[in-house]
Amino acid sequence: MIIKKIDDNTVALIPEESDDLFTLRRVIDKGDRIIGDTSRAIKQEKDFARPDKAERIKIRIALDVEKISIDEVVDRLRVQGTIAESDNQSVSKGSHHSLTLKIGDAVTLIKKNWSEIEKRLVFEKKDHGAFLLVAIDTTDCGLGRLSGTHLKLLPNMYSGASGKRYKSKFNIQDFFKDVQSAISTLIRDGDSIVIFGPGETKKRLVNFLAEIPSIKGHKVQAVDGIDSSGEDGIYTFIKSDIMKQTLDTSKIAKVSAILDETMTRANKKSNKFTMGFEETARANEVGAVESLVFSDRIFEKQDEDKIIEFLNQVESKGVEVYAVDSTTDAGLRVSSLGGVISLLRFAPQS
Repeated sequence: MIIKKIDDNTVALIPEESDDLFTLRRVIDKGDRIIGDTSRAIKQEKDFARPDKAERIKIRIALDVEKISIDEVVDRLRVQGTIAESDNQSVSKGSHHSLTLKIGDAVTLIKKNWSEIEKRLVFEKKDHGAFLLVAIDTTDCGLGRLSGTHLKLLPNMYSGASGKRYKSKFNIQDFFKDVQSAISTLIRDGDSIVIFGPGETKKRLVNFLAEIPSIKGHKVQAVDGIDSSGEDGIYTFIKSDIMKQTLDTSKIAKVSAILDETMTRANKKSNKFTMGFEETARANEVGAVESLVFSDRIFEKQDEDKIIEFLNQVESKGVEVYAVDSTTDAGLRVSSLGGVISLLRFAPQS
């Protein structure tokens, strides 16, 4: 999340991934004020204008928050409240409105009082590690940006090298130029590039990118052991032990390690893990939780405000808390285990 502190009560924010929206859901409370862009239907008082027709225009408002909830679409938050200020005279103060927050939307949050957990959630720098994943062969290439545990994929790219009639015309350098152009649409400052796939094409692409000025400031590495390309190659890498070794300090690797350890303890019939909300909540009450992973699925089964209160209580005790979504295998696995799992410091007494 991009953050700029304006004063002791005010901060400008831009969520960059689903995890950031979960964070905002845990931080924004009733009584806060949020400033952002939205649209509203305004009736036009012009000659020949239809009296029943309203034009939807973009406006900037300050909204006094009354309710906030995760939308049915996971990568959106819906904030409801009354309009305190507006840049359009046609919009009356005190009228009700809802503001939808999405990844990439810039908002300003004003809170009268910031709790310690809210400060930690927003201002404590968390190095989740963002990676450009490239699964390439001579025939096709898959591209994805892994930020935290959120994976954004681009459509597969094809080189046109398949079939005998292409052999005399195919130029791998032209394909690499197309791949480099696509990488440029995804990459951000600080991202690393990880390239894999069958054969030697990945190493040739690394050498090609090394000569591109805009890429030279990024770490680029080729990884062996993934024998598929395209979108399938991306998903194979995400599930693999090679990913855990290559991205060992990343959030996705930490979450995968917690998942694997949970299943190991389950197979050994250990009591030092939990699955599901009720069991995890009981373990948290006695201070047993060491690390916790939750998915968006948990909000479908439990009261949303209850879940937010629970997550904030857990993190206030110094527990490592990770959010995942369904864009990766880790998110799907957590969802299938009740939406929340945890590793425990000790086994609570029955």
